[in-house]
Amino acid sequence: MLSEKIELNLTSVLDSLHQVEKFVENICDEFNINNTYFGNILIVLTEAVENAIIHGNKNNPAKVVSLVFISKPEGLSFSITDEGNGFDTSNIPDPTDISQEEIKGRGIFLIKSLADEIIYSNNGKTLEVIFKISSINNEMATERINMLKKYSNPKEISSIENRNKQS
Repeated sequence: MLSEKIELNLTSVLDSLHQVEKFVENICDEFNINNTYFGNILIVLTEAVENAIIHGNKNNPAKVVSLVFISKPEGLSFSITDEGNGFDTSNIPDPTDISQEEIKGRGIFLIKSLADEIIYSNNGKTLEVIFKISSINNEMATERINMLKKYSNPKEISSIENRNKQS
């Protein structure tokens, strides 16, 4: 795997999110990543950057969200850092808990479900997500589908499962 580092600095406005797609597309093209994994990476990074803009930097256009890509021996690593105050990463609400009055934590749930590894640092201001591209296999895909069934529409998941069986 090539060793490379690429950085993208985004203004903390939601209009900046479109830059994430091009960033991910260029990296996936360079590393010959298939469309399914491209989708996982794009969803994870879009959710993480959106959380950084909204919750970290409070939509303050004077603040920056940094997105850094590094290829590592274990896979593709993306770090998202905001200029906010951070947050308690041990106290993240579970969006599948029906006893909650207000549903929170959906973005982080998706990130945990679609990334292979996540690491918080810098008092919650930095999130590193790792995609172990060498480990893409049917067992991992099935595990992810089962995790998402807790949260998503089961009919949509069934159609994805059937499509995967036909491939």
